[in-house]
Amino acid sequence: MYPIIKVIIPAYNEGASIGKVVADVPSLVSEIIVVSNNSTDNTEGVAAAAGATVLVEERKGYGYACLKGMDHIAGNEEKPDVIVFLDGDYSDYPEELEKIISPILHKDMDLVIGARVKELREVGSMTSTQIFGNWLATSLMRIMFGARFTDLGPFRAIKYDKLLELDMQDKTYGWTVEMQLKALRKNLDYMEVPVNYRNRIGVSKVSGTLKGATMAGVKILGWIFKYSFK
Repeated sequence: MYPIIKVIIPAYNEGASIGKVVADVPSLVSEIIVVSNNSTDNTEGVAAAAGATVLVEERKGYGYACLKGMDHIAGNEEKPDVIVFLDGDYSDYPEELEKIISPILHKDMDLVIGARVKELREVGSMTSTQIFGNWLATSLMRIMFGARFTDLGPFRAIKYDKLLELDMQDKTYGWTVEMQLKALRKNLDYMEVPVNYRNRIGVSKVSGTLKGATMAGVKILGWIFKYSFK
């Protein structure tokens, strides 16, 4: 029997892009869950029209949206084998989902991160702040924990049972790094695969503002130093 794969897409005011994202997700996915993070535009209507399951999380925060999607899955009788996380701004290439899940299905990896490598990034798709932040965070993880990560990319796949074991807690900017740090702590088998990355549709709510970039940086570094003392 083919494994059950579900996708969680946090989205805040992504009405211009979310339809494209949902449409490009491969048909092998059994459910696409779009979590509208208190959107004030037509994100929810566009996502529903594209065929996604639409949830609403009024508390703002990337982690809140991801946890809402997980709660929905936990309440369904059909439990997935693999969960894929993907952004709703069309910066990722949803059709590369098969590349992301392949190491889990064929190499028994527990976690796969889509690495936004320089040669596959569209010019301008990541800000200098994002590039530096990724380098700093992954460098610290390598020094402190012997990690092999090079990116905190949002496009990622994880076995559902392993995701539950991580007991994810972060409600905002630290979701991705929390997952990677806990995967290290739990000795999960992980790897990265290079993925394409393009300029997003619309303005980033995190890297597009000084406040968002600063808050994200503080949260990410906070998780790393927290785990360094455990």
